[in-house]
Amino acid sequence: MPRSGAYINQPTGYRAFIPTPLPPKPALRMEGELQNLLSRADMALARLDGLAEILPNDALFIAMYVKKEALLSSQIEGTQASLDDLLAYESGDKLENLNEVTEVVKYVKAMNYGIERLQTLPMSLRLFKEIHAILLEGVRGSERSPGEFKQSQNWIGPSGCTLNEASFVPPPPHEAMGAMGDLERYFHGKTKLPVLIDCALIHYQFETIHPFLDGNGRMGRLLTTFFLYWKGVMHKPLLYLSYYFKKNRQEYYDRLNMVRNTGNYEQWVDFFLKGVVDIAGSAMDTARQILELQSRHRRLLWEKKISSPIAVGILEQLFYTPVVSIGQTAGQFDISYQAASTIVSQLEKAGILRETTGKKRDKRFVYNDYLKILTEGTKI
Repeated sequence: MPRSGAYINQPTGYRAFIPTPLPPKPALRMEGELQNLLSRADMALARLDGLAEILPNDALFIAMYVKKEALLSSQIEGTQASLDDLLAYESGDKLENLNEVTEVVKYVKAMNYGIERLQTLPMSLRLFKEIHAILLEGVRGSERSPGEFKQSQNWIGPSGCTLNEASFVPPPPHEAMGAMGDLERYFHGKTKLPVLIDCALIHYQFETIHPFLDGNGRMGRLLTTFFLYWKGVMHKPLLYLSYYFKKNRQEYYDRLNMVRNTGNYEQWVDFFLKGVVDIAGSAMDTARQILELQSRHRRLLWEKKISSPIAVGILEQLFYTPVVSIGQTAGQFDISYQAASTIVSQLEKAGILRETTGKKRDKRFVYNDYLKILTEGTKI
C-alpha cells in the first residue's frame, strides 16, 4: 500500500480512502528547513507555556482564550456567532441565533471537560467519545450519534452532494474502527518522534479517519490541544490552531488531501509547524496587550480618583466578564444598587466601560478595549 494509504473500491461501488497506520514509512525526512522550523516551533511553544508563570491571573486569560477558540472552531464549520453573542448569552440576554451560540458554548464545555478528564484518563478512544458526546449535546448534529463512532458511511463535500460526488470519502465504519484502534496504540507506543511532529500526524490521521458522523473537524482541533497538554509540553491549555486554520482554510484542506493523494507528510508537517509558530506568537502578543491594558486602567483609576477597593475589584472582574449590568455588579460585590451605579458611571466616564443598549433601564456595559483585543480574527 502507498505511504499514506489508498482509495479502495467498496462492495456497493464507491471508493473510500483506507489510511495506513502511523508512523509514516519510510520515516519522515526531518532535515534542512523542516528541522529548523521544528526548532522554531519548539521555542515558540516553550515561551508560550512560560507565559502562564508571569501572568497575574492565567485562569482569566485561559478562560477567555478558550471562548475565542470555540468561536473560531465553530465558525470554520459555518456557525454564525460572534464573541459579543457569546458574552450576551452568558449575561442572560435573549438571542435570535441561540442555537448557533449554544454550539460555541458546548465547545467551551467540551474543552474544559477534556482538560479536567485528562487528570484521570489518558488519551484514548473512550475520552474521544466522552468529549464528542458533550460537543454535540442538544445542538446541530445531535441526531447523529453523539459519543459513538459511525455506523454508516460519511463523506466530505459541498452541501447536498452525494457519496459519488464527494471530494473525500473516509474509511467505512468497519475500517474506521480498526484505524482508530491503531491510532490509540500509536498514542501509547514506543515510537519516538518529537511531540509537535506527533501532534501534526495525529491531527491528520484523525481527520482522515473521520470516525464520527458529525463534529470531526471540531474534535480534531480539540485533540491537538489535548495531546500537547497530555504530553506535558504545555502545562496550561494555551495553544489553539483554529485561527490559523481559518486564515488558511483552503490551504489546510489542500494539504490534508496532498498527504492522502501523494503520501507527502512533510509538506503537511511544515504547514502545521508554521501554524504553531504563528499562533504561539499571536497568543504572546495578546497576553502582552492584556497586561498593558490592565496596568494602564489601574493607573487610570488612581488618576480619576476612583480607586476604591470595590472599583479595583470591578475592573479585575471585567477581565472575566466583560459585559456587565449595574444589578449584576451590585450582587457580585454585595453593595447597594446605588453604589454600583455610581462606580459603573465613573468607569463609563473614564472610558473603561461603554453602554451598549441606549436604554434608560436594564443597561448593559462592555469593557470595550478588552473585547477589541480578544475579537481579532473572530469577525464573521
